[in-house]
Formats: sequence, structure tokens, C-alpha cells
Amino acid sequence: MEEKELIVSTSPHIFADEDVSKVMLNVILALIPTTLVGIYFFGIYTAYVIIVSIISAVIWEAISLLIRRKSIYTLMDFSAVVTGLLLALTLPPRVPLWIPVVGTFVAIVLTKQIFGGIGGNFLNPALVGRAFLLTSYPSLMTSWINPVFGFITQSTPTSTATPLAIEKLKLPYSLPSYWDLFIGKIPGSIGETSAILILIGGLWLIYKKIIDWRIPVSYILTMIILSFLFKKDPIFQVLAGGVFLGAFFMATDWVTTPLTPFGRLIFGIGAGFLTMAIRIYGNYPEGVTYGILVMNVLTPLIDRTIKPRKFGGVKK
Repeated sequence: MEEKELIVSTSPHIFADEDVSKVMLNVILALIPTTLVGIYFFGIYTAYVIIVSIISAVIWEAISLLIRRKSIYTLMDFSAVVTGLLLALTLPPRVPLWIPVVGTFVAIVLTKQIFGGIGGNFLNPALVGRAFLLTSYPSLMTSWINPVFGFITQSTPTSTATPLAIEKLKLPYSLPSYWDLFIGKIPGSIGETSAILILIGGLWLIYKKIIDWRIPVSYILTMIILSFLFKKDPIFQVLAGGVFLGAFFMATDWVTTPLTPFGRLIFGIGAGFLTMAIRIYGNYPEGVTYGILVMNVLTPLIDRTIKPRKFGGVKK
């Protein structure tokens, strides 16, 4: 009879061929189509905004690590690159290049590194950076242009308003078709326009089991239900603005979302509810950023309330 060797060791007992750097590289891969189409729709200057945002995020991360006397090798987890890219995708296409530098400082230094680095932050860094910029420089952060079509274009972009602003403020512009909303041929932030490409990237992350489907599905379904209840166009509400980018790439952040499956459903429902509440009753036409950030703050409470019972434990 063949004897098998028994190995006794401390945890962990289950190993996977995944680490933070591989996860972040998959997120970057999932965002590449959205990034490229954003550059195509809004011109080469958009690429400068994205590059400056990524480089400044990495530099702020390196400076923070040096000040904290931590290994600079931590930069190889690519989390700063993801933060810089996500922040850039939430910016208007023609913002001054110093805007992403300020935004990444808030995202990396004040939101992430000051709380201990990756895994220590309780808010999504990219969204905090965007919220700070939106509050501090509202005119620059709400300056939109029509798509110019072409990576290198000589045409002068014309100013306009986003579909959500047109719908909410009753502005004298025509609303885009569902197809234009779906492919991204609309005014908006660099990466918040093409719903189809964001969806493909999000489905890739779900397939790779990097994100949990419960958050984006509950988020989007909540918005659809509330749209019906408040007599809004549900397709328009879901496709316009940053819903897909927020639902698949911001609300699913491992660090700032609940640990349990049921808790994630609550998170998604809450974010969807707050997004619609801000869109309907708030002064600002978009509510994705603040909806997710409020749920980030509530995540510890959700985790403490929706806590699984220990095996063999008895309810008090």
C-alpha cells in the first residue's frame, strides 16, 4: 500500500497563482479598450491627460514610500498605475495637465498612503481624487466637448453639455440615441462614454474572478427599478454618465467594499439608490462618485452587521 506524505503547516493552506500585480495588470488590460476609444473620440490631447495622470500617480506613490521608509519595490504592484488611469478616465477630455497631478496627489497621498498604503484606505482613491477636483475646480471639471473622432485631429472641439445635464437641466441640445450612448459617441469624461467597451472589460474581470458580479448587477438593477418608479428612461439612466465605469471598476474595489456576498448586494443596492437620488434631487446631474464614496464609508458597518456566524457558534 502506497503511503502518502502528510505535510503539517500553518495557514494559508490554499494557494493560487495570483498576486496583487497580476490582478492590477488584468484591470489595466480590461481598461485598455475604453482608454483607446476615449483618445479616438476626443483627440490626442486626451492621451496627454492620461499619461500625466499615470506618471504623477506613480511619482506620488514613490515619494510617499520613501518618506515612509518603505521598499520602493512596492511600486511593482501597479496599483498606482490603476489609480492614475481610473482617475484620468473620470476627467473631462481637455482639462489642464496640472489637474490630474493635483487629483493623483489627493488620491495617492491623502487617501491611500496616509492610511498605510494599499489595503489600508477606506475610500476609493480615484473617486476621492475626482470628488476633490470637482469640488475645488467645478468649472474645469464640468467643461465638455463634442467628440472630434481621430487620434490626431486638427478640428477645433466645440463646447457642449453631457446627456445627463441636457436631460436634467432641460438644455437646448438634442439627446443622443441609445446607440450613440452605447458606443460612446457622446460628450463626457474620457472613459465614461463607451458603455459597450466598459461592459466587455467588466465581464472580463468577472470571468477572471477578480471582481464579484453581485455589486455591478445589484447597482445597475437598482437604478433600472428606480428609473421606472420615478418615470425616468431606465436605458438612458444606465448608459449615460459613469454608471458602467463606476459599477464595474470603482464599486468593486476589494479594499473599500464588503467582504460577504450579501454585504456586496447591499453595497450595490445602496450605491444605485444614492446615484439615482443625487441625479433626481441633487443639483449635480451625476451621482456615481458620491454614491459609491458614501457606501465606502458604510462598508465597515455592513461588514459588522452582515457577519457570518462561526461554525458551531450560537446566537446571543
